[in-house]
Amino acid sequence: MAQSTATVLAETVAGVSVILVAGSLLVPVLRRLRQPPVIAEIVAGIMLGPSLLGLLPGDLPTHLFPQETRLGLSSIAQVGILLFMFLIGWEADLGQIKARRTTVFSISLSAMALPFGTGVALAYWLYNDHATVGDHEVGRTAFVLFVGTAMAITAFPVLARIIQEHRLQHTRVGILALASAAMDDVVAWCMLAVVSMVAVSSDAGHLLSVVGGSLLYLAALFVVVRPLLRMLVERLTRNDVVSPRLLPVIAAGVFVSGYATHELGLDAIFGAFVFGLIMPRGSMKVLRSQVNVPFEHITTLLMPIFFITTGLSVDVTALGGTGLLELLAIVGIACFGKMAGATGAARLSGMSWRESSVIGLLMNTRGLTELIILNAGVSMGVLDNRMFTMMVLMALITTAMAGPLVPRRAYARADDELRIDDAVFEEARAK
Repeated sequence: MAQSTATVLAETVAGVSVILVAGSLLVPVLRRLRQPPVIAEIVAGIMLGPSLLGLLPGDLPTHLFPQETRLGLSSIAQVGILLFMFLIGWEADLGQIKARRTTVFSISLSAMALPFGTGVALAYWLYNDHATVGDHEVGRTAFVLFVGTAMAITAFPVLARIIQEHRLQHTRVGILALASAAMDDVVAWCMLAVVSMVAVSSDAGHLLSVVGGSLLYLAALFVVVRPLLRMLVERLTRNDVVSPRLLPVIAAGVFVSGYATHELGLDAIFGAFVFGLIMPRGSMKVLRSQVNVPFEHITTLLMPIFFITTGLSVDVTALGGTGLLELLAIVGIACFGKMAGATGAARLSGMSWRESSVIGLLMNTRGLTELIILNAGVSMGVLDNRMFTMMVLMALITTAMAGPLVPRRAYARADDELRIDDAVFEEARAK
């Protein structure tokens, strides 16, 4: 037994090295095509899986990444995902949403409502072919709601990277797209929480217990844990110096919160995200160098493992003719819903067609957030392997579109109505 465990550990470590090297080799290649690192890392995973490497004799993907090794890799990646979700919650720019609420609300809600509606309609068409996952039947309601939610996602982290690379962060287009995507992120996690409750509940009584337990946990976090966390941060921060003890305490809080939501019947990512929401923001500048930056370094190292292990589960060869038709429908409806919703709302708010179309392209970016949600769908038993493959490919295609299609030329800088002073930002974040 000890030897078997040692072998699995050794193979897992070797798998990590293969993943990191493969990702690092492909990132600069695809960067020339104006693609973010997430695209390169997903493509690397697909190439190492059954879609490409599996076409060679000898079943190389299984030899490189046996099932026990993949479980180990998933466990390592889970640490990166939970810390990443904590950072997403902590860095949520509520100030941006408050400062330009009318335009942001219209763009964000339109960019979610239309793709959600078209996604629901698509899901009704797809349901009969994907109603069985493993040995159990997926509830129609859970499947339809999940696909609709997945279609409505915008990946805020990847979008921010694309906007920065295109030097749009100080333009009206960039500011509105970022603020709208930030609001989309918050709404999307709430929607997914509802879908999770429906998916894991076998009857109305179980659903009520999951909802009740989740609401009690949220109340405990905001009413009890939040003030205690603020006191802890103040106690371990003196004269702009953060005690080294704070970092492991916060990390432990993230993991415990993730475990708690898992025990409630939801995915662990919700606990990590909400723990980020209750994290004090008033001392963000002080905490950034000794808490935020170390966590970012950890996620930078571990998230490629998540991307590539996700790609390993994608098997394009198993789609067949029917699968390709469904894939085209998924991609087409995903692009139409997001781009039409965001572009139309931006145009109605008074922006030019050119600016509105760029916002539509940016909001169509799904990337990392979509992958996390799709993996949650697999763990909830909502998606079968073929549906998972098609949705991952949809996320890959819609994210890859933004880099080449969004123009690099600078737009007019944001006007006075859209500009926010840093001091106002910090005050809004503190609230």
